[in-house]
Amino acid sequence: MKRIKNIVFAIGIIFIAGLFMNSVSKNVNNKIVKMESEKLVDTSFVKNYNVYALTLPKNLIFANEKVPMGLPDVKERIDREFLVNTYWQSNGFLMFKRANKYFPVIEKILAEEGVPDDFKYLAIIESGLTNVVSPAGASGFWQIMKVTGREYGLEVNGNVDERYHLEKATRVACKYLKKAKNKLGSWTLAAAAYNGGMSGMSKRLSKQQVDGYYDLLLGSETSRYVPRIVALKYILMQPHNFGFNFEKKDLYTGIPTTTVVVDSVITDMASFSKYFGINYKILKIHNPWLREGHLNNKTKRTYEIEIPKKGYYTN
Repeated sequence: MKRIKNIVFAIGIIFIAGLFMNSVSKNVNNKIVKMESEKLVDTSFVKNYNVYALTLPKNLIFANEKVPMGLPDVKERIDREFLVNTYWQSNGFLMFKRANKYFPVIEKILAEEGVPDDFKYLAIIESGLTNVVSPAGASGFWQIMKVTGREYGLEVNGNVDERYHLEKATRVACKYLKKAKNKLGSWTLAAAAYNGGMSGMSKRLSKQQVDGYYDLLLGSETSRYVPRIVALKYILMQPHNFGFNFEKKDLYTGIPTTTVVVDSVITDMASFSKYFGINYKILKIHNPWLREGHLNNKTKRTYEIEIPKKGYYTN
């Protein structure tokens, strides 16, 4: 009898458990139905938003040198950079806005130095056209290291750092690129050397017994470097083809300045700024190479300080 009672008790427990699980399942299903009926998840966004594969431009060219899109690995590398830079829309818009402001300065110097205009896009992938500092200490739009800056004639110290001087830094970048072109034989390799170093590229070419960038097996960063430049070139040249819509008024513009020549010490930059009708912040915006609140000028050098013309910083 005791055994029969135990069996009946076990059956009862199983039956009650089944009823409980069925109830839970119904409640969950009811909640799902309720969520759908109340449209807590807005599916209209999914229906209206579409992401498309990109049709790459034909006959891609960088610095008058053809990109060999017939090579499957090259095509995939290029396609990756078009996708990443097209669908990172917020960053893309910033590039359009900043390029309108800074490209005229860079383009003029590239032309004067005999460097292909396409290298202005290199500055974008280096810094996003901002005065950033890399973990390795490379600084400014062109991400120049201290040693390289000094080697090419820039003043680099705690008081004055001309790596942040757009015009002077652009000329240094041009000198480096021309030297790399002469050493390595092509502008594409010169661009890669800006990331991987001249000696590094030269050694890889020799070791792998090839003579072109697209035939080299490279690390991830340098392998992506030139494809990123190429992708940004065509996206910025043809924004509407890649879904970017804006008007000229949406872009950033340069502010006209006058040049003040200084050949002495400036003890207080704030007072100096005030004398010209601006504040210290505005002075630093236009002269980021001035690194401190004073100018030592122990060697009695001549500096050119840019002062924005009146009327551009009034509320």
